[in-house]
Amino acid sequence: MSRRSSPLDDGLSVLGLEIGQLVRYQGKSDKRWRDGVVLRREKDGSVGLRDDRGRARAIPVEAIEVRVVGPRGGEQWIPLSEAGGGLQLGLF
Repeated sequence: MSRRSSPLDDGLSVLGLEIGQLVRYQGKSDKRWRDGVVLRREKDGSVGLRDDRGRARAIPVEAIEVRVVGPRGGEQWIPLSEAGGGLQLGLF
């Protein structure tokens, strides 16, 4: 059986992401972490985000971190490339 992604999926499930999920990425100029909301998977493989000012961004997978919740309820941010869709990510 071949796996086809739906138009709403956009290849995000392979990365372990969902539309509307909160992630963070590092800014290029000041290297500060900024929040973003997942919108789609771009044709070049990057992830389309909406930043805190409402601007659309295309961020490489390697530059994105996702929030995970540990067994005792503590939160931490890990690189998306390490999470790889295999972890249960904390969605807020």
